[in-house]
Amino acid sequence: MRLGYLYSRYPVISQTFCDAEMLALERLGVALEIGSIYPPLTSLRHEHISQLCAPIRYAPPQKILRIWEKNAKTTGKWPQELVDRHKRKYGDQIKAEQRARNALYFAELFARNGVDHFHVHFANRAAHTALFLKEISGIPFSVTAHGQDFMKDLGNDDLLREICAAAEFVAAETDYSRELLCQRCPDSAGKIYRVYNGIDLGRFPDRCSATANSAPGILSVGRLVAFKGFEQLIHACAELARRGVDFTCEIIGDGPLRNNLQAEIDKLSLSSRVTLLGSRSQGAVFDKLRAADIFALASVMDRQGASDVFPTVIIEAMAAARPVVSTQLAGIPECVEHEQTGLLVPPGDTIGLSHALERLIRDSELRLQYGRAGRTRIEEHFRIEQTVAPLLQLLKNSSVAPSKPKAPLAAYQIAYLIDRWPDEDLPLIERELQEMRRRSISIIPFVCELDSAARLTRNVEQMAVQLEFLPDPMVMEAEWRAHHTLAQKLEEERAQETERVPGGIFLRQARFALVLRRLLVEKKVSHVHATSSRALACALILQRLVDVTVSATIEPRPELSQQWIEKALRRCEGGRLSDRKLLPHRDGSFLVDKAALHSARRKALQSFGERIGIDLTGGASFWQEQKGHSTCWRSWDTAVSAHQDRLQTASPDLRQADDLLSARHADARWSSRGPDHYHTEGSADASRLPGRWRATWNSNRICRTAET
Repeated sequence: MRLGYLYSRYPVISQTFCDAEMLALERLGVALEIGSIYPPLTSLRHEHISQLCAPIRYAPPQKILRIWEKNAKTTGKWPQELVDRHKRKYGDQIKAEQRARNALYFAELFARNGVDHFHVHFANRAAHTALFLKEISGIPFSVTAHGQDFMKDLGNDDLLREICAAAEFVAAETDYSRELLCQRCPDSAGKIYRVYNGIDLGRFPDRCSATANSAPGILSVGRLVAFKGFEQLIHACAELARRGVDFTCEIIGDGPLRNNLQAEIDKLSLSSRVTLLGSRSQGAVFDKLRAADIFALASVMDRQGASDVFPTVIIEAMAAARPVVSTQLAGIPECVEHEQTGLLVPPGDTIGLSHALERLIRDSELRLQYGRAGRTRIEEHFRIEQTVAPLLQLLKNSSVAPSKPKAPLAAYQIAYLIDRWPDEDLPLIERELQEMRRRSISIIPFVCELDSAARLTRNVEQMAVQLEFLPDPMVMEAEWRAHHTLAQKLEEERAQETERVPGGIFLRQARFALVLRRLLVEKKVSHVHATSSRALACALILQRLVDVTVSATIEPRPELSQQWIEKALRRCEGGRLSDRKLLPHRDGSFLVDKAALHSARRKALQSFGERIGIDLTGGASFWQEQKGHSTCWRSWDTAVSAHQDRLQTASPDLRQADDLLSARHADARWSSRGPDHYHTEGSADASRLPGRWRATWNSNRICRTAET
């Protein structure tokens, strides 16, 4: 089975149950494809996200998806009937056209990668998108509904019934939420199943012992929103202080009520006892759980009817053997057994909450008793291996068609790095890509940043659907923060260089490189062509990280210094140069970029040609020559690959040194090799190649060899 996951936004720091579920499925051998319609709102990620084997795919910007929509309407792939019906039935507020645009991208992605079923967490806009995705691709889907998603966020019970009817099955995270769903969707009741969220006890290998706090510590965790009940918890703490009870309380999380809650803490003179800690990674949350004496979550129902249903943080607290104080709300009693693993009070009962907290604060033996019982309950009922089993069985029962193979990739591919697009300094990049494709050169063009303010011409729109866009800056910052050691290593390497990329350009390009490195390995890219001096800075970082060869086009007015460019070109296998001053020390693998030398005239011809529908920029001989050099890069990489294949029979230490770098282990491998391993005059492994290949690295000779 090849299973897709579709999220409205991923990752979300409060939704660790999604992470645990996917990691458990991967451990069971299920291949995943993860799609997120929107990028995360913060760059903070939990540490375990890096353990996912499947990459996270993000939809391109809406500006690009509108081009997908235009193309789909001409090819008959646009689900016009479904869009019109949803607009009539549910109104414009449900954004049917936007859901369909998003579905176009993931329908193509899932079909190309052989996904035969996809699963959606939350019955909200992602589940609505799933209706269109199924309509476009025919790929079946299922949904896990939680509570607030279908009770409030979706906003339409008729749409909820349509989603449940179209789904192969619906998982509800508690008996409470299953009953609510069956009431709202009676025709689908037969395919609605209760599937609990679970926890990976590997993160809590031991039962946590009693703490040595001088004053018992209370911990609460959650988004700072009304239904989490933090206002009630703060007032309960004020009542404890009035009674002279010694305690501290820490609240982890962030949200719209932070300023209001802090003002309430100050007003009640609790600043020495109650602290708002802000967001923390899961590792930091676990450390706080181990240090706490009591976990409290005073969940309530807010004015709009939203509430917690089954807070994952409660089962995390019980896994840490901490007694729980919470409320008799929704699915919480399905986890916390009153006076067995903790104490439950009516929602909104501040006095009752304070009495429950005081009882545990004053009785350390009762805390230990409830904590041990809570851990045992998690071990018996909420281990992720147990909770994911019924979900996996439902997925297997729903996958009647055999798993489709992924679309095959070319054996060796060339990546074009486009720093910014569209870019008036690269007036012919679209023509260049078209010419290379027409000449059967396998190229993957990566756009690092979309210029959303630029006007999209007809040629640009035609090329847009063939481009791969890197995710937004928040995703890149998360990747940078998640690989702190590697990021620091890159910065240290730059500091040691005599000719340096300016700091701002370096930090931007290095972030691009950390995101790209995994994509290059996955897509079997062996050569990277940088389309500008800025992109060359990124390409040379990738050369260190994933052992690719590099070529470059240097624009007429580069942002980087000539001294840096001259040094950087020594690490390139070839390319195109606009400045003839750079040619004397280059061999025949470098071309003069005649198109760039006459860029003003070319831009004018291109603009006029677009209006009359005729390409006036010509230059077939130039593109044929460029094709020859692209073939050279591919031939060179084929030769390198053949040499690496022969190394598989060599000694283990040599094989290990020559393995292609996987994205997950890039940090460790680079650290073990050290910066001095990489040859400054060519590709990383050039010094180990057979002598005849090193000596004959001349583009014309290799091209003739490749063409005979």
